[in-house]
Amino acid sequence: MSTSVLSCYHCGNTVPDGAPWRISIDDTPQPLCCPGCEAVAHAIVDGGLESYYRYRTELPERPDERQATKAETWSVFDDPGLQAKFVHSDGDEGLVRATLAVEGITCAACAWLIEHRLNALEGVASSAVNLTHHRLRVSWDPSVIQLSQLFAELAAIGYDALPYEPDQAQARLQHEERMNVRRLIVAAVGMMQVMMFSIPIYVAAPGEISPDFYALFHWLSFALATPVVLFSAQPFFRNALRDLKTGVLGMDVPVSLAIGGAYLASSYAVLFDVGEVYYDSVAMFTFFLLFGRYVEGRARRRSGHSGNALSDVLPVSATRLEDDGSERILPASELAAGDRVLIKPGHGVPADGVIEDGESSLDESMLTGEYLPVTRRVGDSVVGGSQNMENPLTIRVTHAGNSARVAGIVDLTDRAFASRPRLAQMAARMAHLFVLRLLVVTVCVTLAWWFIDPSRVLWIMLSVLVVTCPCALALATPTALTAGHGQLRQRGVLITRADAIESLSSITRVIFDKTGTLTRGEMQLTQTHPIQSSHAAPPLSSEQAQAIAAALEAHSEHPIARAFRPFRDATLQARSVKSVTGSGLEGVLNGTTWRLGKPDFSCSFPLASPGAGQWLLLSQDDEPRAWFKLHDGIREDAAQTVAALQARGLEVELLSGDTQEAVESLAEQLNITTWHAGKSPEGKLERLRELQAKGERVVMIGDGINDVPVLAGADVAIAMNGATDLARTRADAVLLSPRLMRIFEAIDISCATRRIMRQNMMWSVCYNFSALPLAAMGLIPPWLAAIGMSLSSLVVVGNALRLTRWRTPPTPQVASASPVTV
Repeated sequence: MSTSVLSCYHCGNTVPDGAPWRISIDDTPQPLCCPGCEAVAHAIVDGGLESYYRYRTELPERPDERQATKAETWSVFDDPGLQAKFVHSDGDEGLVRATLAVEGITCAACAWLIEHRLNALEGVASSAVNLTHHRLRVSWDPSVIQLSQLFAELAAIGYDALPYEPDQAQARLQHEERMNVRRLIVAAVGMMQVMMFSIPIYVAAPGEISPDFYALFHWLSFALATPVVLFSAQPFFRNALRDLKTGVLGMDVPVSLAIGGAYLASSYAVLFDVGEVYYDSVAMFTFFLLFGRYVEGRARRRSGHSGNALSDVLPVSATRLEDDGSERILPASELAAGDRVLIKPGHGVPADGVIEDGESSLDESMLTGEYLPVTRRVGDSVVGGSQNMENPLTIRVTHAGNSARVAGIVDLTDRAFASRPRLAQMAARMAHLFVLRLLVVTVCVTLAWWFIDPSRVLWIMLSVLVVTCPCALALATPTALTAGHGQLRQRGVLITRADAIESLSSITRVIFDKTGTLTRGEMQLTQTHPIQSSHAAPPLSSEQAQAIAAALEAHSEHPIARAFRPFRDATLQARSVKSVTGSGLEGVLNGTTWRLGKPDFSCSFPLASPGAGQWLLLSQDDEPRAWFKLHDGIREDAAQTVAALQARGLEVELLSGDTQEAVESLAEQLNITTWHAGKSPEGKLERLRELQAKGERVVMIGDGINDVPVLAGADVAIAMNGATDLARTRADAVLLSPRLMRIFEAIDISCATRRIMRQNMMWSVCYNFSALPLAAMGLIPPWLAAIGMSLSSLVVVGNALRLTRWRTPPTPQVASASPVTV
């Protein structure tokens, strides 16, 4: 017996048996396959567009089925703790409201569909879509409908939504930007209207305008210029008052004197019918200055870092695996170290952790700048904020919330933006001294013109104050630094101290550590050679030796420790483990002292290694017990990076604590002529001091605890992406990407940033010194002075924004080094 297969009237797909979804067209019920098709079909018919089904020529695509896999995540938004962050009371009727960021909105039809669908739900009081910012403001009764149902309805019609709740810094920036736009509009309207009344006075011949009309035009100009001065120019007066209180003269002091002086003089002339009026110059100057600062501010925000970075990167919810194997969806902010989390394909990683089950590709471009996915397996670390691409993963959380790596990145970025390099500090001091000298020069020019032509004193004084305002000088370095920081961040280089950009542009030598820097730091144990003891103790088997070494290395963060992880034996626990930096480990097992590390550390007498390569010696009470041979591969772009740095004229050096054979082999493969092996942390620092005493400026790249002293002593310290926490805190820059070529790019961007900073300072100084005599001679009217000052600021900003279009320069092509044993 055959059964007929029903097709969905909306999309044409097969309708499941017993599906309850229907739509009535011309009083005839038609079957539908899913709630998404039902929602869209009802929206079309209820909107009076049922003729769409009569005249359509092909079936539409179904709503995004991937939303169905996310349906269970909506329940997390019913959590009271999470709702407290973005759901607010909306009146006394028991209603609440929230603002949601909605993805996929493209036109007014999208807004109509969303509002139409939500407003039809019982319990929803209102919904409104902001097309400009793709935000949805919705008000509902929580006793009738849950927030998760609203998210589910949006997903059913093809729109993904998340709570929108900016942090305090972002909210403050948005309020400030809105006020700046309003001030700019008031200044623009006031300027145009004042000019409309000023132009007839300028072009009319003597006697063509009666005194009554003169007075009328002046009073109208007074009425229009007053809100411009009191509202639009308010920030200038507020900042000038702050500068005077602190004793640091900024560029707002001459600006406020010019605007306030012209307005008061003009008002006196209108009230007492004596002298000239300058309302057109006041309004024009205020508008051009506000416009220049508005453009400059938008450019800096676009190329700088955002204030809500952490909430933008980490997902809102997470799926935690309970002890009984069940899944619980909860806010990601409630995760703690030790929790097991399930990450499904297409979901974000909510915290830092280690993979316990599964293998998948992860998109880490948000953090590293690398757009190609990377494969992660059991035992690998994952970073919060990355996206799972293929298969489900189970991770054990190591750091969550504010302790996650992305939070540390935000903190380091804030620290970098809170400080300024020496060149920027010099520019700020120059601007302060320039303002002081400008005020003195203005007084001298005013006194001179008082005797030459008193009728021109006021507008010449205004021109001098305005045209030489050091806005461009004050913007010369901050705009370039902001653009440089943004370009480096896009390429996976995080500057943690502002001086690093300036110092990178003047280095002469690049020093690399070996393990974990030029090599991948993924050590593998390839050979184990037990040694027959001279005492009566029985020889160790390979498995026993590996388990003892793994027990010692369990207390270390060095890349070598990873090679012994597969051999851990839970029954063996080392006690009183001490790490001797650059040499090895010492600990107590079963009442005896064991050492693992370099031969001269493990044993008090000389002992030759079994062959070439990197060998570690395990000893028991100063008696050698086993040899371990380790393997590490060279990074793919190590040879290209070294060649690019050498082509730039920089000296490249390899400074390592490993054996001479391993270091020499790596140096030969990478064409590094200057190398040093067997260096302790003190020896590395001594070598660094020796180079600096010769006048060289050195950048050091490392990743381990043993690199901390030399990183702290280098002119610029760069920590690799897998560096220890201590190494990252001592570094001036951190690589978020494993690619070494980012170092070459960072040096090139730093040089370009410093070059643009100097160009900006040169331009601003030349402009001010050339414009000053012209204004003092009375050749520049106030309105032209306002335009010139604003244009000079825009030139500086535009020059700095060239960094946002920076492209990687061509680098030498070399054969990539093969992953041989080093």
